[in-house]
Amino acid sequence: MAEYECGRLDKRRDAIIAAARDLFIKNGYERTTLGQVVEQAGGSLATIYKLFENKDGLLSAVVFESAASSELLIQKAVAGSSDPATILHRLARDLRDSFLSNEVLALVRVVIARSVSDVDFARRFYEKTASSTRTSLQDLFEHWQREGRTMSSTPFVLTETFLSMFLGDTHKEAITHGAAPQLSPEELDARTDLFLRGAGLL
Repeated sequence: MAEYECGRLDKRRDAIIAAARDLFIKNGYERTTLGQVVEQAGGSLATIYKLFENKDGLLSAVVFESAASSELLIQKAVAGSSDPATILHRLARDLRDSFLSNEVLALVRVVIARSVSDVDFARRFYEKTASSTRTSLQDLFEHWQREGRTMSSTPFVLTETFLSMFLGDTHKEAITHGAAPQLSPEELDARTDLFLRGAGLL
């Protein structure tokens, strides 16, 4: 019975997150009420408070789901190859596609707007969402280091440098709504090669 209840609660949680994501993107964070989330997802306000504590907690869960998907992209890039250049080129393309998707850009705009008026939220958001992707990527650089590959800096610095390229693209695109020029696939490959040479991996 306990396992059934746990499974039912997980399904309810997924439905609430999906509804909140949809409403935050369509209506904005401030204009979305928890009542609207319940109306779309089913369940009750009590369930939302039990699972997420409050509206900020629900937003964090929505964004954390997107961050967790980046970990899967890293696992996918590593599968089938041990060559750092091949892996990082594949990961660069996948991260760019993910970070510049309409859904992610819409969520980034929500987070930016929320963070302007709530510094504590901005800090909690960073702590909860930024660490998972960075940890997975840093683990990869540390793995190459243990294999004896020569790298120009520490796994931490290389992780920050690699991710900053894509986070910069995302923030620029989110703020300008498409007005800023985007890299072509060839330019993206050239930028990744520049990183690889600087990292000592090419």
